[in-house]
Amino acid sequence: MTNTPDSLRSSALDEETARSELYGLLALVFYAPPTSELIADLRAAATDAPAAGAFLEEPWRALVGAAREMTDEAIRSEFNTLFGGMGKPEVYLYGSHFLSGFLNEKPLAKLRTDLASLGLARDDSMSETEDHVAYLCEVMRYLIASDDVAVANLTRQREFFATHLQPWVNTLCDDLEAHPRARFYGAVGGLTRAFMAVEAQGFDMLV
Repeated sequence: MTNTPDSLRSSALDEETARSELYGLLALVFYAPPTSELIADLRAAATDAPAAGAFLEEPWRALVGAAREMTDEAIRSEFNTLFGGMGKPEVYLYGSHFLSGFLNEKPLAKLRTDLASLGLARDDSMSETEDHVAYLCEVMRYLIASDDVAVANLTRQREFFATHLQPWVNTLCDDLEAHPRARFYGAVGGLTRAFMAVEAQGFDMLV
């Protein structure tokens, strides 16, 4: 718990809030080019770890540093270079791609079944399929922050994480950190990897 803000030491509730907020941040930066407001918030952020555990300290500092060193336009351009454009993206953000080698395959069908069991469904306004990493992070945020205790509990979180994120998210992080044009998103990949390791360790302690 060293080198973390006092607010993150106060209680388990604060730790859950920090987890939820970090999943929310990852959902935002993976879903669309970051807004100027979000980038400004990152630049102004303290470089202490955003969630309990000093393990996140360095990757968080790297992300904040990248935001401070790059222009808004450069960060948004990087998003479009890596994930946008017509045809095959340079980096895929979909679980089905990593789990089966193809988009819209069996992993997506399994995910939709599990989402339905949680009472969740894709909004018609959403342009991406449910196996997009941003959507999965948003589901995890919901499972932590929701007031519905039948859904928002550690057992549900662990099951969803182990099935739909843990098997492939590190490979996505590998792709981001290795990409020669991923500066901001290389840092996003590093933070994502560290956070997912903390999550996995925490869930392992529940067994």
